[in-house]
Amino acid sequence: MTESEFQHLLQRYLDGACTPQEQAQVERWYDRLEQMQASRSSTPSQEAVEDAIWRRMAPRQQVALKEGRVINLGAAFWNAPQLRWAAALLLFAMGLGLLWWFGNRFQVRPVQTIAAAKGWTRRTNSTHHVQHFRLPDGSRITLKPGSSLRYAAAFAGPKREVYLVGEAFFQVSKNADRPFLVFTKQVVTTVLGTSFRVTDYLGGQKATVAVREGKVAVQAREEAQLDATPVHPADKGVLLLPNQQVVYSAASHHLTKELVEKPVVLKPQAFNFEERPVAEVLTALEKAYGVTIGYDKVKLADCTVSITFYDEPLFDKLDLLCKSLGAHYTVADAQVTIHSNGCQAR
Repeated sequence: MTESEFQHLLQRYLDGACTPQEQAQVERWYDRLEQMQASRSSTPSQEAVEDAIWRRMAPRQQVALKEGRVINLGAAFWNAPQLRWAAALLLFAMGLGLLWWFGNRFQVRPVQTIAAAKGWTRRTNSTHHVQHFRLPDGSRITLKPGSSLRYAAAFAGPKREVYLVGEAFFQVSKNADRPFLVFTKQVVTTVLGTSFRVTDYLGGQKATVAVREGKVAVQAREEAQLDATPVHPADKGVLLLPNQQVVYSAASHHLTKELVEKPVVLKPQAFNFEERPVAEVLTALEKAYGVTIGYDKVKLADCTVSITFYDEPLFDKLDLLCKSLGAHYTVADAQVTIHSNGCQAR
């Protein structure tokens, strides 16, 4: 295997796009590296290589290089090409018998964060089906295919921290005294106990956090305020409620708050209206989906409507209502706005 072929393989491994055979091949290289370390104490450890990969998702840390420089491994580590492929080239050099040369040139000195990696567990879903498991605090995880979750073997300390690559649905055990933080390449999500979905694949141009229930605080990963919570959100963060989501753009470095694609009913309501005020219909929709609906109360004050909703999605219900009113609606910042000139002539 050539260097470029190995780099391509490792990138697909990081992206969760390897076949089971290719994944096993990369992991066998890790095992070989560990064996070589036993006979070469001066070479970087397997933990150092694995940590170099996982540091892409870890909190901002600092590590000293051989030349005496100190760099930040938050965003800078993986933005620098020579450092991005440090771990990849290390494994490749091992396969070619050049590990000694590579270690002398790019040796990373062990630091506390690398040593601490021994107490972490990584779950990787290399199947074609979702995987379900529990974390040490009882939180339930649904891990999508091609995704990985890294977490401490035992949640100790004031925070419960996990690191995600790919997509997972979290049902977090409530603990107001110990916030639960999900780190991805692009965003940090903080909850006290709720259910939500996080999507952030390596190489992707956006990250998404969608809330099923409870409150969720989301920030851009860069310069995140890690002591922020849904009770005390960060100034530059976004607070999400059920049926809301935030999309982070890697291009604009901006968080955009939206409604999820298919809002679910949170509180069932009666949706059979016979010559009822439009305001009553809109209030029922707001209560059912937890969505704010704005409209001109003066223009629609005397308007009534006869309409029955069944199992249609929220946006289909809004389409039917607006059609009966001769109106239209827009959605911005997770809020629906009805645009109407008043009641249709009958």
